[in-house]
Amino acid sequence: MIFVTLGTQDKGFPRLLEAIDKEIEKGTIKEKVIVQAGLTKYESKDMEIFDLVPANEFEKYIDEADLIITHGGAGSILTAIKHGKKVIAAARLAKYKEHTNDHQKQIVKEFSKEGYILELRDFNKLGKLIEKSKHFTPKKFESNTNNMVKLISNYIEDSNHISWFNKYREIIYYLFFMICTYLLNIIINNLLLVFNISKQLEIISIISWLISILFIYITNKKYVFSSTNKNILYEFSLFFIFNLLILLIIKFIKYVFVTKLNLNFIIVIIYLVFNYIFSKYIVFKKCGVCDNEKK
Repeated sequence: MIFVTLGTQDKGFPRLLEAIDKEIEKGTIKEKVIVQAGLTKYESKDMEIFDLVPANEFEKYIDEADLIITHGGAGSILTAIKHGKKVIAAARLAKYKEHTNDHQKQIVKEFSKEGYILELRDFNKLGKLIEKSKHFTPKKFESNTNNMVKLISNYIEDSNHISWFNKYREIIYYLFFMICTYLLNIIINNLLLVFNISKQLEIISIISWLISILFIYITNKKYVFSSTNKNILYEFSLFFIFNLLILLIIKFIKYVFVTKLNLNFIIVIIYLVFNYIFSKYIVFKKCGVCDNEKK
């Protein structure tokens, strides 16, 4: 039996469960798989998934498991190696919104370097790592590992002091690419005018807007919200419709107010806020199950 534990983090980790599901489909994993998913929302016909497991049952699953696959939480890893189990651990990453920072990378690295666990870095190679685990003999847990735990704890503490970028990464990236979009818009407008591609300002404005929307969509999907939705046509259509709606709202506000008052700065703020809200909570909304339904 394989026992998967994702801890009780307030952020999901469907990326790991998706990788395990793929190995089940390939036939690499033939054993029964039980998952303690915490707050990770995921559905699978091949895995038995629980949100939380009572302490006595958790210990039972740990004891019965031939292999434990876990996130990079120090507590989860320590529990498994204290029981002398073979462990594959994968770090939650900030860029996928799985954690506020990347301190789990260091935790997993330290345990792996000491010979206690196997580190999963490339999720596409989970099958090979499972095969490797069959011949892997983990280092026996001893009390002197307190020094290593202390090292890891210090690293986490230090990381929390410098994790402000990871904490606000999404907003920083969002504002950065919006500035890039503004500059791109200016360049496109000037190029169209210089080369006399169109003398109609309205047509120039429309072309510039369409290119800008495409640029915003690509950067938001890939860098800001790290969307894994494979239905790109649906996602882009939704993004386009919402941006068109925002544009109409702004046109209305300009018509009513800007002709009399200089509210251009407020208009920019309105667009940034509305676009961020629509993108984060509707267009690029995280859903671990959604991608699997499209398989």
